[in-house]
Amino acid sequence: MNKKTVTLITVLLLLCVVIAVVPLATIHDSEFGGADGQAEEVIATIAPNYEPWAESLLEPPGGETESLLFCLQAAFGALIIGYGFGYLVARKNFSQKDAR
Repeated sequence: MNKKTVTLITVLLLLCVVIAVVPLATIHDSEFGGADGQAEEVIATIAPNYEPWAESLLEPPGGETESLLFCLQAAFGALIIGYGFGYLVARKNFSQKDAR
C-alpha cells in the first residue's frame, strides 16, 4: 500500500469513529427505541382491539441478550458481504494475471 491509501484508510476510520461517538457523547438522557416499539404504538392507536396472531418462539432473558444476538447477526452479515467482495476482487485479480 502506498502512503495515500494508508492516509485515506486512516481518515475514513477516524470519520467512522467520530460518527459513532459524537451522537452518543452529545445526546444525553435519550431513549434509543427500535422500530418494533414504535410500530406497536401506531397499531394500538389505529386499532385498539388488535391482538397479535403470532408470538416469539424464544424470548431472550434480557435486553442484553437481544443486543448480543443483533450484534452477532450484524457481524455475520458483514462477514458474508466482506467475503463476497474479497472473492470478487481476488477473482478479478487472478483472472487478469492468467490473461498475461
